[in-house]
Amino acid sequence: MSAGQEGERFAAASSGPWPHRHTSPPHDRHGESHAYDPQPQPQAHRHHRRREEYREVLPGPLLDLAEVEQHARRLRTAVTVHIPGLLQTPEYAREVFRQDVPELSPPDIEHRISFRIKRQAVLFRSTPTPHQAVVHEAALRMQFGGADVTRRQLRHLLDTSEREHIGIRVIPFAAGTFAGSGQSIYYFAGAVSRLDTVNLDQSHGPVFLDSAAQLEKYRVLLGRMESTALGETESRAFIHDIAHSL
Repeated sequence: MSAGQEGERFAAASSGPWPHRHTSPPHDRHGESHAYDPQPQPQAHRHHRRREEYREVLPGPLLDLAEVEQHARRLRTAVTVHIPGLLQTPEYAREVFRQDVPELSPPDIEHRISFRIKRQAVLFRSTPTPHQAVVHEAALRMQFGGADVTRRQLRHLLDTSEREHIGIRVIPFAAGTFAGSGQSIYYFAGAVSRLDTVNLDQSHGPVFLDSAAQLEKYRVLLGRMESTALGETESRAFIHDIAHSL
């Protein structure tokens, strides 16, 4: 199957909003073709049925993740090694999941890829959720799946960054050290700030924070990382140059 066909297959499978549960759900740890746009389907019973289908093959926290993303008013991410999950292509995500420990079976990998692509519908529905991502240069150069997979992933980033509600900014190696380096941060903004949730991407699994002091800390960290990053136009040119060099 070609990369384009793979993307079309997952696009056709994508779903709409997930039913909400009042939990503090975790973010999964990782996060082709630029021809796909996951399009949500409004029927609640259809995605409820899909949730039940995934309940048999995925851990519950991953199902909860889709709900918190669905209801977030704004998404902010900062990553240093992987492309953010909501911006990954299917073939790139496959290579990321292949690195999991303990090793995932091929069917488990495919379930996670399909689920990840369905989650991306929040960025492409009729009223998409704003998403601001800060990506370190290391993540752009880390070749999951080799040069071809990485090149197509970077082109997908360039395509999605043209959308008004998606901002992608790069922290280059030349920026040196910066606050928040060495960890991946996922920030879900709720209707009011006290409903916000932070997920830290750790090697042993997700860590969730929601106290006022913790939320304020990570808002400050994200702000500093954003101030360190290149502007969006400069970042697109930076990503283009890396993709062209592969």
